[in-house]
Amino acid sequence: MTPDVVHLSVKNLVEYTLRSGDIDTRFVGTSRAVEGTKIHQKLQKAGGDKYLAEAQLKYEIRYKEFLFLIEGRADGIIIEDQQVVIDEIKTTAVPLERIDENFNPLHWAQAKCYGLIYGEQNNVEQLEIQLTYYNIDTDEIKRLRETVTMQELQTFFYGLLDSYLVWAKHLKEWNMLRDSSIKKLKFPFATYRQGQRELAVTVYKTISDNKKMFIQAPTGIGKTISTLFPAVKAIGENKTSKIFYLTAKTITRQVAEEAVNAMRGCGLAFKSITITAKDKICFKEKAICNPDHCEYAKGHFDRVNDAIIDLFVKERAFTREVIEAYSRKYMVCPFELSLDLSMWADCIICDYNYVFDPRVYLKRFFQTSQGDYTFLIDEAHNLVDRAREMFSAELTKSSFLKLKNIYKGHSIGKTLGKINTVMLGMRKECSEEGYYTQLHQPEEVYPLLWTFVNKAPALLTDNSKTEGYDALLELYFNVLIFLKMVEFYDDHYITYVEKSSSEVTLKLFCLDPSKLLGEAVKRGKSSVFFSATLAPLDYFCEILGGEAMDAKIAFPSPFKTENLCLLVADQISTKFKNRESSYDEIAQYIHLAIQQKTGNYLIFFPSYHYMQEVHHVFSQLHPDTETIVQTNIMSEEERESFLDRFQPNRNRMLVGFCVLGGIFSEGIDLKGDKLLGTVIIGVGLPQICIERNLIMEHFKKKNQLGYEYAYMYPGMNKVLQAAGRVIRSEDDKGVVLLIDARFSNYYYKKLFPAHWRYPREVRNGSKLNALIQEFWDK
Repeated sequence: MTPDVVHLSVKNLVEYTLRSGDIDTRFVGTSRAVEGTKIHQKLQKAGGDKYLAEAQLKYEIRYKEFLFLIEGRADGIIIEDQQVVIDEIKTTAVPLERIDENFNPLHWAQAKCYGLIYGEQNNVEQLEIQLTYYNIDTDEIKRLRETVTMQELQTFFYGLLDSYLVWAKHLKEWNMLRDSSIKKLKFPFATYRQGQRELAVTVYKTISDNKKMFIQAPTGIGKTISTLFPAVKAIGENKTSKIFYLTAKTITRQVAEEAVNAMRGCGLAFKSITITAKDKICFKEKAICNPDHCEYAKGHFDRVNDAIIDLFVKERAFTREVIEAYSRKYMVCPFELSLDLSMWADCIICDYNYVFDPRVYLKRFFQTSQGDYTFLIDEAHNLVDRAREMFSAELTKSSFLKLKNIYKGHSIGKTLGKINTVMLGMRKECSEEGYYTQLHQPEEVYPLLWTFVNKAPALLTDNSKTEGYDALLELYFNVLIFLKMVEFYDDHYITYVEKSSSEVTLKLFCLDPSKLLGEAVKRGKSSVFFSATLAPLDYFCEILGGEAMDAKIAFPSPFKTENLCLLVADQISTKFKNRESSYDEIAQYIHLAIQQKTGNYLIFFPSYHYMQEVHHVFSQLHPDTETIVQTNIMSEEERESFLDRFQPNRNRMLVGFCVLGGIFSEGIDLKGDKLLGTVIIGVGLPQICIERNLIMEHFKKKNQLGYEYAYMYPGMNKVLQAAGRVIRSEDDKGVVLLIDARFSNYYYKKLFPAHWRYPREVRNGSKLNALIQEFWDK
């Protein structure tokens, strides 16, 4: 009989079976970033030729009814006079005299597992386990050693496996039920929409072949179910083990949850989890994770395994509400519970950063080696700018100056002062435009930043809330992020310094995220990037880390083209220099666009100022028309209140004034008579700024498409997204009016989707009025 396979990392095996006590994230030492990049390397290098650093270990063992595939990475393996030493390095701020053999059993356990694997694979009868503790405050080192026989290691290791068997048996039973249900699962809707079956087949083949795919699929084709359904089928055929459904917005996460629920309604046994950000799901006013502040952190690890088993056995949809309910029942941290549950879920619905962001990605899945995972990247057009944010880092002079004045009497004050002086020097280098750039790293400041990083823990480890503590802690982690990005710096980056009044900002800016995104998707085996506005496909394939052999496909709209009235008013210029003179004419065009049919409309502008000025004119000309205006800062409640106003009402006119690229221009679903049309003013160009111009110069040199990559393509994407709010289902009808002379330009018309192939041009108000009346009278 073929045994069930359990993939497991050494770290997860040890933590799940042996962990206990509190969650305590109070500052106790340096971060993993410094631990990994500096101290580990320093100690490993000191070991010389006999020290095998970062040794990758994999072990396959059949135990009882399971085949365990266990892997991990030992910090070091030392061969000393035919004696093998397994070295596990730990950094700490705890005085070394307080560290003995009983300091942390998990440290010994992890090293013993590495010892067992190495010993079994190299026929070693006995070896030594060494824990190397490095005190970051004093640079002192303490080593603890224990000689163990293979028999002792086997007894210990099998004891861990016995403890884990309760989890493995639950998984085995679940997987049998899940796979059986997947084989019987039919598409959860009566019929496929146009292109939907082809899309599903394309996704399935991409997963089966362990490939990447870039898909432009218009609104209405049913992208979510058409990607999730074949991915679920692939799990049932053992072609993938876990689905990551990645998105940037809450509403698209909800759509993914609904799609999974639709399949459950057809008999699917499937466990999904939606990961909610810590600051949103935390029960406390502030997410301070220590037992003195939070009762859920105190004793969390003593209770969390019971919570996981109870929840896993009884629930299938690990939604925010479910996680919160069980967290209160067992008095455990809801965020940490959700991260643990993700190991047991078949599908993880989460933000992009949990896979792509080097600062916060889920290391429990991705730290050891490539996983058998499928990444479904929804609204992938959003990932371009998000990735630039993830891979960039900046520091400001004021943050160092403020702390320099607070810590005058401490040695760290001198370091802060030196960094402030260096940044003052950078300020002097700025041109009249207020900035300067360089293609190489700002290496002159790195030694001072490392000195700061090494000195700060002495002030942070007592966790006292003295003056400047919070600011110091924030700056400490900002510097660590900055130094982390140094590891990625290459010709895809640029360094720039910007001055503004007395402020100086130093930034490592990722111009082109393609390389780092390409490496990130290798954490899984297959990736599907999809969006209604992934155009032009070649641009998105390149910028999102695609390769020449990756497949690209664009699907036509499934809806009747005659249901959309697409009009272009190309006699009006909305270029910045012409905007002030356009207010009256645009206000009149808005009125003409909406007067033929009473209902709800959205008007999109390239800026808040432009929107407010036209709204003022429109309100004076048409005071009886009800309007609602987006503000630049809106809470979730205010957003919901805004959208709740858009209800079908043939006796009331409502006109929403919004900003292109804002919260209401994508990701909202106003079906039927909730929205009759949109008016889009301008081609959506991003605001001219240092970073956009740097992107333009970079791609101008790379492929002669600098303006397109920096301005035209991102701008047109906003236009397409805003226009996509109108036709959401087979029965929807609506008007899209594009106002800008550039919409008739050849290069812009090339970016129009296939169902926009024949827009009607309007050169005056009477023509606009007649065409819209004709459309609604059909």
